[in-house]
Amino acid sequence: MPDTAQKKRIAIFGSTGSIGTQALDVIRTHTNLLEVEILTAQTNYELLIKQALEFLPNAVVIGDESKFDIVKDALSTTDIKVFAGEKALEEVADFDTYDVILTAIVGFAGLRPTLKAVKKGKVIALANKETLVVAGDIVMQQALQFRSPIIPVDSEHSAIFQCLVGETRNPIEKIILTASGGPFLGKKPNFLVNVKRDHALQHPNWSMGAKISIDSATLMNKGLEMIEAKWLFNLKPAQIEVIVHPQSIVHSLVQFEDGSMKAQMGLPDMKLPIQYALGYPLRLKNDFPRFDFKKYASLTFEEPDYKTFRNLGLSIEALKAGGNKPCVLNAANEIAVWAFLKNRIGFLDITAVVEKTMEKISFIEKPTLDEYFETDGEARNFAASLIKM
Repeated sequence: MPDTAQKKRIAIFGSTGSIGTQALDVIRTHTNLLEVEILTAQTNYELLIKQALEFLPNAVVIGDESKFDIVKDALSTTDIKVFAGEKALEEVADFDTYDVILTAIVGFAGLRPTLKAVKKGKVIALANKETLVVAGDIVMQQALQFRSPIIPVDSEHSAIFQCLVGETRNPIEKIILTASGGPFLGKKPNFLVNVKRDHALQHPNWSMGAKISIDSATLMNKGLEMIEAKWLFNLKPAQIEVIVHPQSIVHSLVQFEDGSMKAQMGLPDMKLPIQYALGYPLRLKNDFPRFDFKKYASLTFEEPDYKTFRNLGLSIEALKAGGNKPCVLNAANEIAVWAFLKNRIGFLDITAVVEKTMEKISFIEKPTLDEYFETDGEARNFAASLIKM
């Protein structure tokens, strides 16, 4: 076993969310290999304080500046450095004191700190798919330039990544991303029009945060994953497929040019891809529940219902168009999901807001980073104007 001097120092951006808390569970199990260097949270200062007192990182960031004094006072008996505000996330990402950054901040907010870490050549354990959806061309170009390895944490992209280990010289014919279908698999619009927040949050297989749970229910999550996969694995849109697999055992597949297919399988548990990313290239031993073929009479696969779940079609449209179109898609979706979670719009209105925003915002074929940020702001403002506040 590696000794203490060889421990990986982990920065968790978004430590109080679903991915962040599960990552800390993984680190608790492997304290001989992993240690916490940085923790950040947006508003949940109470849990951030509790985590900081347990793991004693070098630094913490609370995004909500109004909570800075509370966090500072609570950690005053420690040597932990306390920062606050959006800019502090970038400043802390620029530190030299960590080895791996787990980017678990939800949404577009994860882009700037991730780019900072990339420019430092850090290992990026990427749980924030929006970073590549919004500006995948720039992020991947800089990752190559600064030799910053990107290891995906999403279960589907982790599966593809694992299937490609040892296959460097073998071209991909296509990849197949599996989707559970979410809580409304098989439902039609006349049912979905009456869906409420709490129902949409009840995912049948995965335990996730609110935003990603809604994205899963609308199939937007799978659309965003298609766009992310394009950049992660250098694929053309025609090489990316989606298939509905309700049991969530096959996490995704790769088909090579000889027709052979490789799949990564396991029970639906986000701790496994998190652990794989933090421990890579090692597979760390754990006591997670194991899959038992005898308990599954069958594994089934079916075509997505593009007509009912139109977010998937809008995502494919953005994927094929490229430029700033995926940025518009993501920005409008973040606003629409926020409004749905606040009971301001209906479930089907999420798709309507996204579609109208995509039609409205001007297309830019090759945006600069500044133009991505301008597009994001413009799309959010327009999407918000469609919602009765």
